Amino acid sequence: MMTEIITSLFLLLGSFLMLLAGIGIIRMPDLLTRMHATSKAGALGAGLMACGFAVYFPEVSIVVRALAVVVFVIMTAPVAAHVLARAGYFVGIRLWEGTVKDVIKERYDLKTHQLGSSARKRDD
Repeated sequence: MMTEIITSLFLLLGSFLMLLAGIGIIRMPDLLTRMHATSKAGALGAGLMACGFAVYFPEVSIVVRALAVVVFVIMTAPVAAHVLARAGYFVGIRLWEGTVKDVIKERYDLKTHQLGSSARKRDD
């Protein structure tokens, strides 16, 4: 009985976070905020659902696979979102007009397509 309750909580919370990720794709104003919403909520939601499967099926092989899925998703989703968002920025996807600061714009050379380091000393 307790296993079903814990499994249900993991699956419901995971599916709720996946729903939030889907709503984030629709509601967010630009590519960068959409990528942020989907990578955070989607990765956590998939991880919680895999944990729910591991609790419901307590066999060693299933638990190991579920933990491998959790580690893989949590390690790759933010990196993939970062790479896609950066590529979108460099091909010219417009930012939301409410964006406060564009740090990359200060360091990116449009002629050479090189991104400068943030460790440069600034003269005051």
